[in-house]
Amino acid sequence: MIGITVRTRLIANQSRRQPLDHIFVWRVLFIMTFCYISDISTQIRYSIPEEMKKGFLIGNIAHDLGFDVQRLRSGRARIVSGDNTQYAELKTDKGTLVVNERIDREQLCAETTPCSFTFEIILDNPMELHHVTVEILDINDHSPAFTKEQIIIEISESVTPGTRFLLGSAHDSDVGVNGIQDYIMSPNDNFILKQHARPSGVKYAEMVLQRPLDREKYSRISLVVTAVDGGNPQRSGNVKIEVTVLDVNDNAPVFNQSVYRAIIAENAPEGTQITIVNASDADNGVNKIVSYSFANSKIIDEIFKINESTGVVTLNGVLDYEKTNKYEFDIEAKDQGGLGDSAKVIVELIDVNDNAPVISVMSFSSPVSEDAPLGTTVAILNVKDLDSGENGQVRCTVDRNMPFKLQSSLRHYYTLVTDAALDRERVVEYNITITATDSGSPALSSQKTLHFKISDVNDNPPKFQKSVFTTYITENNQPGVSIFTFSAQDDDWNQNARISYFLNETSVGGAPVSSLISIYADSGVVHALRAFDYEQIQSLQVIVKAQDGGSPPLSTNVTLDIIIQDQNDNAPQILYPVQTGGSVVAEIVPRSADVGYLVTKVVAVDVDSGQNAWLSYKLQKATDRALFEVSLQNGEIRTVRQVNDKDAVKQKLTVVVEDNGQPSRSAVVTINLAVADSFPVISEFTNSGHTNQYDDTLTFYLVLALAAVSFLFITCVVVIISVKIYRWRQSRLYQSNLPVIPYYPSYYADTGVTGTLPHAYNYEVCMATDSRKSECKFSTLDGQSVLVVDPSFTETMQRAMKDKNFLENREFPEMQKPPNPDWRFPPNQRPGPSGAGVRPDEAGAGAGVIAGTGPWPNPPTEAEQLQALMAAANASEATATLGPRYNLQYGQDYRQNVYIPGSTATLTPNPQQQVPQQALPPPQALPPAEAPKAAQTPASKKKPTKKDKK
Repeated sequence: MIGITVRTRLIANQSRRQPLDHIFVWRVLFIMTFCYISDISTQIRYSIPEEMKKGFLIGNIAHDLGFDVQRLRSGRARIVSGDNTQYAELKTDKGTLVVNERIDREQLCAETTPCSFTFEIILDNPMELHHVTVEILDINDHSPAFTKEQIIIEISESVTPGTRFLLGSAHDSDVGVNGIQDYIMSPNDNFILKQHARPSGVKYAEMVLQRPLDREKYSRISLVVTAVDGGNPQRSGNVKIEVTVLDVNDNAPVFNQSVYRAIIAENAPEGTQITIVNASDADNGVNKIVSYSFANSKIIDEIFKINESTGVVTLNGVLDYEKTNKYEFDIEAKDQGGLGDSAKVIVELIDVNDNAPVISVMSFSSPVSEDAPLGTTVAILNVKDLDSGENGQVRCTVDRNMPFKLQSSLRHYYTLVTDAALDRERVVEYNITITATDSGSPALSSQKTLHFKISDVNDNPPKFQKSVFTTYITENNQPGVSIFTFSAQDDDWNQNARISYFLNETSVGGAPVSSLISIYADSGVVHALRAFDYEQIQSLQVIVKAQDGGSPPLSTNVTLDIIIQDQNDNAPQILYPVQTGGSVVAEIVPRSADVGYLVTKVVAVDVDSGQNAWLSYKLQKATDRALFEVSLQNGEIRTVRQVNDKDAVKQKLTVVVEDNGQPSRSAVVTINLAVADSFPVISEFTNSGHTNQYDDTLTFYLVLALAAVSFLFITCVVVIISVKIYRWRQSRLYQSNLPVIPYYPSYYADTGVTGTLPHAYNYEVCMATDSRKSECKFSTLDGQSVLVVDPSFTETMQRAMKDKNFLENREFPEMQKPPNPDWRFPPNQRPGPSGAGVRPDEAGAGAGVIAGTGPWPNPPTEAEQLQALMAAANASEATATLGPRYNLQYGQDYRQNVYIPGSTATLTPNPQQQVPQQALPPPQALPPAEAPKAAQTPASKKKPTKKDKK
């Protein structure tokens, strides 16, 4: 990095330099054109009223220049002004100019018209300079004002009509139409008002006597003169005029010249005499005395001063040629009678070299791109000397050893452009000192140092040490293993030197190279994506691109040769004899074969390479080792001796083929030989040496089918056992406490627990072993009504079954009839027997029926008592199912004998009283009925004996 600073020794008389106390207002109004760059210079003018608030819109600068808002942002648009006060602000987000500070036209320009301020808008990339002038329009914000609030005039009564009395002019800071337009006098009988304009354009008023004065009539006259401007709303200012009527004063003062000129240096000290004015009056005495004053002294009094008696004009303030180079003002001369005259004074200033050149950086581009062409503008400078003439002529210089030079195509503007090629790799930054010297005597100068940085351009591609790299990898590698690492260098800086590595898309064996290897873009490490197989790919060539991060990026290609090294990963493959699974092929060895007879040849290959593919053949097993041998190199099987009749017809050889790898791999082949002179012996090998091969898939499906069948079988067995257990438990429930519904006459109905009877009935049922478990069969008794009990205990139905209809038609039984209201009668009022047993003849039994002799119900028999004891175990369950046990004390029991199909037992109606009952015999003769047997419980159940069977 080289830093160069140009220093010029200042030779100046510092004692004569004055501090810079004024800022320049006017800006350059010409178009700039620079070499080798397409800069644009435009001049735009806006007009706004004064006194606008901050943020007031001046204009849409982006629209007027034909830019979009993005151009202002990218070009870093900014306002450059030499004034200390910046009245305008640029809104780059909207592309507008707004008021930055309240603008007072009278403070900015005083009485100068038109009033405006200028500034430059500068954009970079490419560099553009636009000159903007904003004109400030005056508003009527000031009222006219007279120098004095009251004017006293003494007029002699002998003054003739037509005499003029000078009243002077009022001052209005506004200009143009807002300035003073008219003077108005209050109505009176003696004076009229006339107004005139001086060469400078200032209007003043004169009071003209219209009628003679009469002191004896009016010794004092009071008048009011009003100065009116032309603004909207209109403003005005008043002055009182007191006229005192005196005796005769008939001569007015007269200046000896109408215009006085003076020249003075701007650095003249205060009190310096400028000029002397003189007016004479022809009167004598008091009327001859003349007094001098400024006509518009509000501004002039701050700079000049006049002696009222002598008329000497002296310097009262500080002059600045750069601010105002000439002053013009009026002086009035009046006598004691109020008569007067006026004259103009013009004071011209002489410039002095009291201002050193001022260097303003209008635009500055840093860093500068190293590929900038010759003549590229890197800075725009405004060099201005507020002095005039030779004192304001400036010359700028820069060190000749720097790759930059200054060009000036516009007054006061210089451009710093490149004069030689830049190279960031050689010099990173520059310190440039610019010196501006004026032509005054003594000469004044100033310096400005600019610090430039050179920005990097992506002009250097990545570099490799070699153009071709070679690497080796053994086949059967692990996926993801690192193969090679690239490293490139780039002379550029930062992002331009950031290198990324990429694979060029090529194909290897029909597959894209990106499916075989990958490279990390940042580190350049090459990885294998999968295991390589030497038998498929022996080598591959990859093109890697090293690309930097510049814009546009630069890249360099390098070739990587990947050599795949073989491993002994393939066993030898037998080509001949062909091994088939369905048949056995035998080689024929004639019995006449001599020693060295070539029986067959084992042909094998190894897809490996090198020594891994060197094959050797060995005889591993043979029926007769003394008969055959295998060549170690070529696999030929030859006879060792003469074949004789004692040799077995069937010979079986096992040959091992082994490669030379480390570790070695081998393959085994079995060869069947037939020692015979004819072919029929071959059939003997057809089934002897064949081993059944089972397909793995078929075995899997067979095992799966066997498992499924076994599962279904076990499930069926479990279901059958569960059903048997369930039925057994149901049969035990019916055998222990199965309710038997008593017979009711045709006009009664039993609806169970949920019906209309107020009580539920509990009955014990005795069944034989062949009564179909828990099912109740319909009886075949003539005219006997039997109730069928549903095994689920959900409902009972009254069935009136007849023998013929049941046996012949087997139709479904009738539904239960609605209950008879007679069941509501008390027991002693119900129809039928009361307290006595039913006679056989009353029940419709034929002759020969044996019935009880006592009244029904009767005491229970021993069989019934045994039945009651055996059913007691299930009493609670039956009670919960069928409801509370019936008590005979509530009414008579109308139960009939119920016959169990397939059994000779009868159900006794009363567990407490019972007489021996007999079952109905056949029509010829019925044998005595046996007492019912108690139902078997699981504890008492046993196999029936022979006696029981009989």
